[in-house]
Amino acid sequence: MSSMPPYTPPSGTPPPYDPRMQWRIYREQQKAAWRAQRDAWKAQQKALKAGYAGAYGPRVPSVVGPIILVAVGVVGLLLYSGRIAPSNFWAWYGHWWPLLLIGAGLALLGEWALDLRRATPVRRSSGFVGILIVLAILGFAASGWNHWGPMRAEWGDQNDNFFNLLGLPERELDQQAQSVAAPANALVDIQNPRGDVSVLAGDGPNVEVQAHEMAYAGSDEDAKKIFNAEAAQVTVSGNTVLVKSDSNDRGRVNLAITIPKTAQVTVDSGHGDVTAAGLGAGANITSRHGDVRLSAIHGSVEAHFSSDRGDFSAHQLDGDLLAEGKFNDVTCSEIKGKVDLNGEIFGDVHLENISAPVHLRTSITEVELAALPGDMTLNSDNLRVTQAKGQVRVMTHAKDVDLTQIAGDIYVSDNRGQISIEPAGIFNIEAKNGKGDVEVTLPPNASATVDGRTHNGDIVTDFDLAVSGDESKTVNGRIGSGQAKISLDADIGDLRIRKGSEITAMPSLPVPPALPKAPHLKAPRGAAEQPVTQ
Repeated sequence: MSSMPPYTPPSGTPPPYDPRMQWRIYREQQKAAWRAQRDAWKAQQKALKAGYAGAYGPRVPSVVGPIILVAVGVVGLLLYSGRIAPSNFWAWYGHWWPLLLIGAGLALLGEWALDLRRATPVRRSSGFVGILIVLAILGFAASGWNHWGPMRAEWGDQNDNFFNLLGLPERELDQQAQSVAAPANALVDIQNPRGDVSVLAGDGPNVEVQAHEMAYAGSDEDAKKIFNAEAAQVTVSGNTVLVKSDSNDRGRVNLAITIPKTAQVTVDSGHGDVTAAGLGAGANITSRHGDVRLSAIHGSVEAHFSSDRGDFSAHQLDGDLLAEGKFNDVTCSEIKGKVDLNGEIFGDVHLENISAPVHLRTSITEVELAALPGDMTLNSDNLRVTQAKGQVRVMTHAKDVDLTQIAGDIYVSDNRGQISIEPAGIFNIEAKNGKGDVEVTLPPNASATVDGRTHNGDIVTDFDLAVSGDESKTVNGRIGSGQAKISLDADIGDLRIRKGSEITAMPSLPVPPALPKAPHLKAPRGAAEQPVTQ
């Protein structure tokens, strides 16, 4: 059987279908298209850049960003060095942070005006916008933490009401006086969310309440509703007499209350001042927005400033005094009991004629006095104590400290400031300073063993003491019999040991017991005090 020849397809017939070959062809086509698109996009970008560069000059950095960074660095350095208390800074920043945006806007307007004078426009960088957003958020947070900053004062948290800004007239009403018999040894509890509170002790056995109401309303009918809602109510339960007003943002009630001299008093005040005088069994006062003024009170007194800072004054108290919170000015005098002041003080402090120990503590200053027949003043820059009796301890971060006529052992620690000490006799002295001079003035008949050193300063002495050293100097020796111990240390500053005049006699007061050793002051933490706290 003869074999057949192999089959040959006619000319022009396509090859048989091969899937792998088709896939390779398709993939090469896709790659070629992608490369063409990429080259076209690069060419377009190159052309755009060439045209943009032809229309504009080079990119010029804005001065706003570096200024903000320098300002943040300066503030951080001041906080770290203790020149500014963190709580006070955040309170101030929450008040004035919009000025940051105003300053940045003015700087940008100035740059824009300069750029108009250029022959070729320039491109300004805007990388600082993120920093501004973060600082604005911090400003909102600080403002909220301090109860809306400057708007609070404008809206009248203490005296007026927000609705008064809307043009609503102020209407007034004297509520009918109320009088109830007070139980023996009564506790008078006064609660007033908005309005002043005045408490006086009378000779009678009753609790008498006079209320002056105010309302912000557009009509008599609306005002009547507000008067009825905020009217003061007096109720008696057991030995407690409750005087309560439900005043709100549309009105306020000023309370004048007379109580028996034997009654105890507690006051919870929201927006208003508190005044108390002549009380015979002490008082416990909480104030959120307002001043507190106390006088002629028997028994212990507590004052708590729970939210906003206000002025505080207390005079002629024969019991202990505890005051804590955020204060503006603080004034205390003629107090026979212990005085404890704890918190942040944004104004000035004046203490005078305190017969028992005094303890003042803020975020950057701590003072302990065994007794103060003289006076003490404290502000943002200085601490001065004149005529203290018993041990004195002062620890602060950045203040000038002046202690004069101190009849007791003295300890002072300061980071930055001048220290001046003048004891009223032969007493131990220990003074340490970081950056600043230390000066001690001793009486001519002093008897002390002196040990002092400075790492970068001079030593001057009016007594026969040995001074040695070059860059780091020391002073040692004995004055008289060397009875008292004097230790002086200045890291960067001079030491001066002066010879003073004879000491005049101090007022006669019993010598109080020595104070326990106080813990070292901690560095301030990062939250206020606008202004610098004490």
